[in-house]
Amino acid sequence: MTNRQETDHNPGDNGIKSSAAQPVSPQIILPPIITVKQLADMISVSPIEIIKQLMRNGIMANINQALEYEVASGVVADFGFTAKRQRTSALAKQAVTAKIGKLHARPPVITIMGHVDNGKTSLLDAIRQSNVAGGEAGAITQHIGAYQVEMKGRKITFLDTPGHEAFTAMRARGARATDIAVLVVAADDGVMPQTIEALDHAKAAGVSIVVALNKIDKPGANPDKVKQQLADQGILVEEWGGDIICVPVSAKKKLGIDDLLENLLLVADILELKAEWDCPAEGIVIEARLDKTRGPVATVLVQKGVLKPGDNIVAGTIGGKVKAMFSDAGKNIRKAEPATPTGILGLNSVPAAGEVFQVVAAEKEARALIDKNKEEGRTATKGISLTSVASQTATGETKDLNIILKTDVHGSIEPIKDSLEHLSDEKTRVKVIHTGTGSITESDILLALASKAVVVGFNSKPEPGASRMAELENISIRQYSVIYKLIEDVEKALKGLLEPEYAEVIVGQAEIKAVFEAGKKGKIAGSLLKEGKATRDSQVRVFRANKIVAESRVSSLKRFKDDVKEVATGMECGVKLDSFNDFQIGDILQFFRQEQVT
Repeated sequence: MTNRQETDHNPGDNGIKSSAAQPVSPQIILPPIITVKQLADMISVSPIEIIKQLMRNGIMANINQALEYEVASGVVADFGFTAKRQRTSALAKQAVTAKIGKLHARPPVITIMGHVDNGKTSLLDAIRQSNVAGGEAGAITQHIGAYQVEMKGRKITFLDTPGHEAFTAMRARGARATDIAVLVVAADDGVMPQTIEALDHAKAAGVSIVVALNKIDKPGANPDKVKQQLADQGILVEEWGGDIICVPVSAKKKLGIDDLLENLLLVADILELKAEWDCPAEGIVIEARLDKTRGPVATVLVQKGVLKPGDNIVAGTIGGKVKAMFSDAGKNIRKAEPATPTGILGLNSVPAAGEVFQVVAAEKEARALIDKNKEEGRTATKGISLTSVASQTATGETKDLNIILKTDVHGSIEPIKDSLEHLSDEKTRVKVIHTGTGSITESDILLALASKAVVVGFNSKPEPGASRMAELENISIRQYSVIYKLIEDVEKALKGLLEPEYAEVIVGQAEIKAVFEAGKKGKIAGSLLKEGKATRDSQVRVFRANKIVAESRVSSLKRFKDDVKEVATGMECGVKLDSFNDFQIGDILQFFRQEQVT
């Protein structure tokens, strides 16, 4: 009580506040020049907080930005510190600001993703129309699939891709084009199935994510509900104690656009994006088309080096010499630096989107590189399977097993996902990188291709287009109707015990038109191929009145008197089977084979 009374009646307090409650600001010694990161470490805060405070003071800086004493002392004062100047030699000052090595800063590359109706295109248009690099909004004359905007003297590159499928298609070809993904979520509609799908694609790519909370001007907007839905998907925004930046915007009314751009630069500073400039140019093809008057036109994103007219360029199996370059404003340009998109003319054909390009010294080198790329394309095996995982696990190779899970109903997702991820051990980790309900789509196959994943369907079948793509890209699709069998197969694969499975593939069907005696060798069925083909190594079922009367294997296949390996649709042939001679006119021969299920 005595201490309390003394405090309460301390002179100068007016009986209200103790002088002990007025702490003295801690003092720190600052050099004449200090980087943002060094300053953050000195006062034990995140570099992001330092950068944000600088932005509030009207200063744009990155994590390696050198700050003079006057600026740094003002920042630390905002955090409750008193600064004192340290005397430092001119040589030390020069060392702080010196650049190290050949890498230099480059602009960030951004992709905007999200649900189809949540305002992706409107947001891109709002950014482009309000903030085109150089202030040339009125000069936009053509679309080249990518463009740059300028914010406080710094450039930001946007890839104008139609959706996460295109984003992942590029990654599937081995091209990492994006640094930051902007996830657009409508403040009134909230998180939609396609939002989750886009989010999973971004997570699988390992890119930084910024949320653009669009349509905040609408009467039904509910930002807190959206943030809760994002938290349910593992995206915790800064206001809720996470590290994901969420910026409220209105693409329609052009609200929050500058704030979004500033935050994208903030994330870019944290990423410390750099590129090599003094080397032959390399990058990726964003999109390409055949123009009736100009020939093949490609939009490329330079990732290192500087691209110039006259350069010999190779994109996969396509070559050429850069004849002209132009910006998204349609202006001819003489060079494209790292993270700069440009349209180019001069390729001898249209390359695929996502193809990696590189500049070589001479045409001879270009031809050699094209030949090499063709050979690698013929021998490449792109996908993986549970069976291949089993063989790799047995030799200690596999570390992660990525799975895309599609089910018929939402209630099946969590129990299957949890059961699969609980199979992880110290040697191998199971990661379910995407889940969803409904049929298996081409988007699922693209994600599997890009992420080296296996597609698992529980009471879910692939769409025709997805099946064709999976077969073309050698992507494994496993279908199950019993949960324990699904879990058991994955567990066996992880332990290296999964035996290959085989599925029957119907290759052709023929109708017996005549039966010929073949002496002691039995009988030959004179047949007409109705569909598909007949091969000498096929197995055969004999149908009579829609019932199977025999199952055997082809012992000989003839066209007239000649032995052949294969007979095509519409052709006649003579078929002899092992251990079956009781042919009748009108019987149907079904040719099939067993193929290993991937």
